[in-house]
Amino acid sequence: MADSKVETISRLAQWRIENFGPCSYKKSDPFRVGIWNWHFSIEKNRYLYIRLFPEPSRMSKEQPPLARFVLRVSSPGPGRKPYISPVHERLLRTSEDFVWPVDSTFLGRFIIDVEFLDLKICPLNGGEASPVWPADGLMQSVSTQSTLRCLSRMLYEGIHADVTINTADGSLRAHKAILSATSPVFQSMFSHDLKEKESSIIHIVDMSLESCMALLSYLYGTIKQEDFWKHRLALLGAANKYDIADLKDACEESLLEDINSTNVLERLQDAWLYQLNKLKKGCLMYLFDFGKIYDVREEVSNFFRHADRELMTEMFQEVLTVWKPV
Repeated sequence: MADSKVETISRLAQWRIENFGPCSYKKSDPFRVGIWNWHFSIEKNRYLYIRLFPEPSRMSKEQPPLARFVLRVSSPGPGRKPYISPVHERLLRTSEDFVWPVDSTFLGRFIIDVEFLDLKICPLNGGEASPVWPADGLMQSVSTQSTLRCLSRMLYEGIHADVTINTADGSLRAHKAILSATSPVFQSMFSHDLKEKESSIIHIVDMSLESCMALLSYLYGTIKQEDFWKHRLALLGAANKYDIADLKDACEESLLEDINSTNVLERLQDAWLYQLNKLKKGCLMYLFDFGKIYDVREEVSNFFRHADRELMTEMFQEVLTVWKPV
């Protein structure tokens, strides 16, 4: 039938009905929006009942749509206001999952529109629904990945590199703009009349070539997790020295994750040296609240011989807090 065809464009679908009687039922041809074929159906009884449902298929059974949509019914006649539904959000499997009763005398010719505001695949296992259409952040994500690939090439291929970094066991090439954008210390080096600006050479002799490459990989956004984990103590020192706050925070969070009896005193010393309050608190809790101080009794004597007096005072205060009489 001619009036069973549904026209679609983008996320809109429109069904033009040419002749609809007082006691009629019609079903549209299938139309495609998203990854499903859909149908309208209308039935006139006391109300005009409009149904929207996916075509029965393996797709709609195994990956049913979670749809957010608006319906509109209008008549081409003069002076007839359209009926517009509220925004519906429904899991649609069959023709019984959504019925919109319209209290109207629509007969003869009229138009039904549906605009899909969102479509998601609802997993059968009850997990989170996944969108069919790209999210607003997808293009930004694609752009970010492209930018990171370009930065990686700039670093590893030395494209237009304009500064040399001399480490303890080798040299690397980098870019003043990247270093300046990520560290106020580097920015100051290249903004004022300092030797680094004139020579385009930075000496970082307290880092190995491998650790410094991990630092640059972080600044260029291309560091791998295993490299970060391997060099995090060296990265912590560099983050503190060059005022790279986000790297310092990342190192602190990482060092908190694997405190144990072997490293807790070293971590405590690092926390004191670099003013990492969260790490310091975690180490003190590990030692005193959880009673692990007994596991490191032999190491504590040597630790106290070299520890800062203020740190020892804090440790003593922690002992008093934990062991105060009830």
